[in-house]
Amino acid sequence: MSTIRTAPEIEVVRLPRTLGLLDSAAVIVGIVIGAGIFLVPRLVAQALPSAPLILAVWIITGVLCFFGALAYAEMGAMMPETGGHYVYLSECYGPLAGFLCGWTFTLVVMWAAIAWLAVNFSITLQYFIPLNAVASKLIALALIVGLSLINYRGIRLGAAAQKTLTALKVFGLAVIVGSAFLPGRGTVAIDWSLPRGGFSWSAVGLAMVAVVLCYDGWPCFSYMAGEIRNPNRNIPLGLGLGLAFVTTIYVLANVAYLRVLPVGVIASTGNTAATVAARTLGTAGGAVLSLTVLLSIAGAINGFIMVAPRLCFAMARDGLIFEKLGALHPRYQTMSAGIVAQAVWTSLLVLTGSFETLVPYAMIAAWFFYGLTVAGVTILRRKYPERARPYRMWGYPVMPCLFTAVAAWFVINTWITQPGPSTIAFLIIASGIPVYYLWRRVSGRA
Repeated sequence: MSTIRTAPEIEVVRLPRTLGLLDSAAVIVGIVIGAGIFLVPRLVAQALPSAPLILAVWIITGVLCFFGALAYAEMGAMMPETGGHYVYLSECYGPLAGFLCGWTFTLVVMWAAIAWLAVNFSITLQYFIPLNAVASKLIALALIVGLSLINYRGIRLGAAAQKTLTALKVFGLAVIVGSAFLPGRGTVAIDWSLPRGGFSWSAVGLAMVAVVLCYDGWPCFSYMAGEIRNPNRNIPLGLGLGLAFVTTIYVLANVAYLRVLPVGVIASTGNTAATVAARTLGTAGGAVLSLTVLLSIAGAINGFIMVAPRLCFAMARDGLIFEKLGALHPRYQTMSAGIVAQAVWTSLLVLTGSFETLVPYAMIAAWFFYGLTVAGVTILRRKYPERARPYRMWGYPVMPCLFTAVAAWFVINTWITQPGPSTIAFLIIASGIPVYYLWRRVSGRA
């Protein structure tokens, strides 16, 4: 195994390339498809009470994320290193930008998401087993520790768990969605007409914000670029296949919902999928849905546990955080220190309930960095025109500009409609600036 030296006194090992195309796609599908597809359709129907517009916003958002993924694929094939957009931002805008991305994603975006998902797992489990407050937290902690232990023991074991959970999740969704297409189950004639009064772009924006939440998580795949076999092929193909599959699932799910429930009922139903499952599967519907949600949440948590320590690994490799986080376990060849640190921090978030404070800020911060990263494709093409690019994104320069514009609109619109959380999100990002310079001074790299 080769070693690399990226800072004067730090030597870390390069991660072995052990993950294939199926592993790549499973990470994307596993992280992206969470509980959103069961709950968000209500919000979309409230904003856009029209079947064509509902389906259009799901498709358009999927295509938008796909174009963003193409930009990530170009940079990932050009720089197939562990760390994803931390690496890309550092290359485009300098090490401070990369550090702020890593700082924000570890402290807020991913670790808070793991805690939030774990708590929701225990809440969903109460469909089968009654749990008090203490037992609910213990279940959430057990899930975090159990999946962390699996990934601690080896990347192949973690990848196998991810593929299994993803397959079971997709099967459960297929049962729920497929039941709506059985003879006599789709009782509603879908109205394909547009609203007589037209529609407002503000309503489209409101619906799109909700749908964006369901697609979030696809850039996390880039953290594992340094471990993908044949990265020139598998990085762009894994991103493309994963997002295409997710978009197809989301569209089919919404068509199934519309076959069973009128748009007005979807808009007033708290859990659209639960209502559909009850009507198409009878008494078994609730159990099938709850089990599918549990699998969806577990798959998303395992995906985050797989990718998040790799962000810390890349930062440690560059001497920006504790050196220990850039080392591999001598036997399992995993980022054992990073996995343990992540498990401890997310467990504290669960026990204290502080994840509830952090989660609302995560999406704003995430899309700020997504936009900066995709804009970086243009910067890198101008900065390094002769650099080898095994994959070049389709639609350049229109598509990266379009994605960046939409990401900027999303952030600005959220700031206007939710000024409190948005301001705090950027304060969290800015809080990394003094940490960055303090760390460089303490470590002697100022």
